[in-house]
Amino acid sequence: MDKLVAKKYNLVLKGISEKTLKEHYKLYEGYINKTNEIWDKLLTADRTKANATYSEYRELKLEESYSLDGVKLHELYFENLGGPGGMPDGLISQMIAASFGSFEAWKEDFIACGISSRGWTVLCFDPIDLKLHNYLQDLHNHGIIARTAPLLVMDTYEHAYFIDYGTDKKGYIKAFMDNIKWSEVNKRVSLWVDMHNL
Repeated sequence: MDKLVAKKYNLVLKGISEKTLKEHYKLYEGYINKTNEIWDKLLTADRTKANATYSEYRELKLEESYSLDGVKLHELYFENLGGPGGMPDGLISQMIAASFGSFEAWKEDFIACGISSRGWTVLCFDPIDLKLHNYLQDLHNHGIIARTAPLLVMDTYEHAYFIDYGTDKKGYIKAFMDNIKWSEVNKRVSLWVDMHNL
């Protein structure tokens, strides 16, 4: 299996400091390193001793989902930052209106989701009902809704905001909203719509 390599991000954001971004990036690199370590160990893990109560193989597979989701969610998060925030345009704007009634209704729900979440807040596209949904995940690998596609990802773990905002999570969420790169979200929407021939 090919080793993961950390992507580079040169973000300058309003309301989220360079110090926070540097520390956050180190955390992301840690997930890259641990995923690679797990993959190395899986090469020699004894599959004949696999067991649902405890086995080395079980623990490696369990932590693989945690660390690999930690990589993927952080990449989605960093990549959907660096824009002007505000009101979106294009396909995402139309889909938000169709799914939530209005941008303001979606925003209110997304913020409430973020305040409630201990880990991640994710706007997803569901190709079954063809709607957008806001979901929360308390852990990297808990709360993911199968077959949905993440379009906008907000990290709501304390490490994402404590340096700049302390316990003021609402202040951090406002800063996140002010930095959304809607062009990236529209790219993700188009990819999934094209994949499903919608």
